[in-house]
Amino acid sequence: PSLPEYFVVPSSLADQDLKLYSYSFIGRRMPLWSWNHPNGSALVRMANIKDVLQQRKIDQRICNAITRSHPLRSDVYKSDLDKCLPNIQEIQAAHIKLKQLCVNEPFEETEEKWLSSLENTHWLEHIR
Repeated sequence: PSLPEYFVVPSSLADQDLKLYSYSFIGRRMPLWSWNHPNGSALVRMANIKDVLQQRKIDQRICNAITRSHPLRSDVYKSDLDKCLPNIQEIQAAHIKLKQLCVNEPFEETEEKWLSSLENTHWLEHIR
């Protein structure tokens, strides 16, 4: 129910492959096209694959299809964002701290430590 109504997929990936592979992804969350650059590069978001034994095969098949659909046949660059980005709970906690700092506390009373308090929220770090 939380997935989009339409998917952008490489034309070389057959519908039956998509249906078959979807069961391998956590929450059946197939790779999802999110954004593209005028040079043909695309940002694709993908959930983890449940079966470690099948992971390499499925990952390679999908990456090959993405490469074939790129106008310059550029290789796929993958990054595990779970390791380098904050999770949603950390972002929410930082936002709450920022709101408390900006709304609940009178600025005059906290002015001399305001910048360090802002830094301690980690909000600017997360949105960077």
